[in-house]
Amino acid sequence: MDAFKAIENRASCRSFSEEAVVKALVEKLIDAGRRAPTANNLQPVEFIVVTTEEKKQTLAAMTDFGRFIANAPVCVVVIAGDTKYYLEDGCAAVENILIAAAAEGLGACWVAGDKKLYAQRVLDEVCAPKKYKLIALIPLGRPEKNNKPRRKKPLTDVLHWETC
Repeated sequence: MDAFKAIENRASCRSFSEEAVVKALVEKLIDAGRRAPTANNLQPVEFIVVTTEEKKQTLAAMTDFGRFIANAPVCVVVIAGDTKYYLEDGCAAVENILIAAAAEGLGACWVAGDKKLYAQRVLDEVCAPKKYKLIALIPLGRPEKNNKPRRKKPLTDVLHWETC
């Protein structure tokens, strides 16, 4: 699937089949994440792949809106070193993973991280290095049902030339 089609078809998925996601495909998605642009090419973003049922359940229970993480075959914990633009760098990596997952026919969802009260507990659970920040949790797998993208504002409502 080309990039524009993947962007157009991407939708948040909160319901996954039990089908496993092969390691090579997970690595391909992480590779897409690591290729995201970063300020001054510092590359502060790292990825922790969680596949054990116990740890996924623990992570899911910590969140306020991510209980479905427990039912995903994989959860990618995206973290970043505490650089000036860690959040921008980390968010670019997350978006790359979401688009790559859509292109590969996988469902995924962005579960918030950095500003959540549970962020430090998640970092502790995955033994993240000190001074790292939680960017996001990304549960992913084969969608249990066909997720359709939500309606977006028309381009004419959001595109401005020269002034707003």
